[in-house]
Amino acid sequence: MHIYFSGIGGAGIGPLAQIAKQAGYDVSGSDKQNSSYIEYLKKNGINNIAIGQSEDNITKIHAETPIDWLVYTSALPMENPNAPELVFCRENNIKNTKRDELLNKILEDKKLKLIAIAGTHGKTTTTAMTTWLFRQLGVPVSYILPAKTSFAEMGYYDENSEYFVYEADEFDRNFLAFSPHTSLITGVTWDHHEIFKTRDDYKNAFKEFIEQSQQTYIWQEDFKYLDYPNQPENVTILDNNESKIHDIELLGKYNRQDGWLAMQVAKQVSKKDDDELLKIVSKFPGLSRRMEMIATNLYSDYAHTPEKITGAMSVAQEMATEAGKKLIVIYEPLTNRRQHYMKADYKDCFKGAWKVYWIPSYLAREDPAQEVLKPAELIKYLADPSVAEARERDEKLLETIKQHLENGDMVVAMNGGGGNSLDDWLRKNF
Repeated sequence: MHIYFSGIGGAGIGPLAQIAKQAGYDVSGSDKQNSSYIEYLKKNGINNIAIGQSEDNITKIHAETPIDWLVYTSALPMENPNAPELVFCRENNIKNTKRDELLNKILEDKKLKLIAIAGTHGKTTTTAMTTWLFRQLGVPVSYILPAKTSFAEMGYYDENSEYFVYEADEFDRNFLAFSPHTSLITGVTWDHHEIFKTRDDYKNAFKEFIEQSQQTYIWQEDFKYLDYPNQPENVTILDNNESKIHDIELLGKYNRQDGWLAMQVAKQVSKKDDDELLKIVSKFPGLSRRMEMIATNLYSDYAHTPEKITGAMSVAQEMATEAGKKLIVIYEPLTNRRQHYMKADYKDCFKGAWKVYWIPSYLAREDPAQEVLKPAELIKYLADPSVAEARERDEKLLETIKQHLENGDMVVAMNGGGGNSLDDWLRKNF
């Protein structure tokens, strides 16, 4: 079977293309631009990649070897339902779906049990921690990691594996395409408001996901948030205040909780005791864009919602306190549309920061009817607005960052964007 991946250089599609190749499928694809990840895919056997998502490019690839299935990201039809590749598939009667249907096909063909990690925040870290535990325990495992790590490829299929570890994202209700063997729920707070119009709609989607799972581990506070009248038989409720969580030697309260959650499925599969698993998860080396050091005392973190910011701050504060440094935060919100729903939730999420520089939101898939909220307007929703200052991402901000670094301060950039984001800008300058 020949599978064509549209947007093959992306963090969601690229690793799935790797797995499809390793599982024996014929793989090709396209992307808007070249990247280091596309070069990596080529070095690992996926050579038939077109730069430019045009009708001409997909026509040439189809002429060489007929395409049986086109896989695309959820964003493609949202941005352009008449994208050239989608039109080509419709005209040539080629199957085209989101990635979920292909992954389900691979799970079925290879008889793999899905371990799905879902939640509003913490799921990427927990997915990486689960994969780390399996690998360190010597348990064969296949997986997709949505971020780069030092210990594993982003996508890998092991023909000897019984389990597949996967971050099941709720965006566009993608996670409802699966019926997992085991699900880990990392945390639930209303998000993706353009998809889930009400808080109850979001809660009901998670309930549906849990119903589709053979077994689910969930935190007590999240179970309560979902308004369950009774505890379903397939649900194990975990205590957020479990004393052994404090024995995990990782920085940040929420990192330790993510580690404890990952331990539950590792214990289920390996039958190892808590003491052994605690030692392994405590050595977790981390992953990209999760308090990742770009330069000395300069870090980047993917935090872009109040809950994610609170989690990142718990790590940053411990690091800054241990080093005796002032904690400086540069914050770039992810999308303007989110801000209209979450602005009142910022409150004290930056508590512990010596200074916050708040820059304009990273814009993507915006509603043109919505007013673009400026940093000064959003800062008003903080419990202590005096800690924050509205800025632009410009030369003046660059000089401010350099001055803080020269003073020995710890600077953390919090942002969720991709190309041309605050993270991208800092990497180019530092």
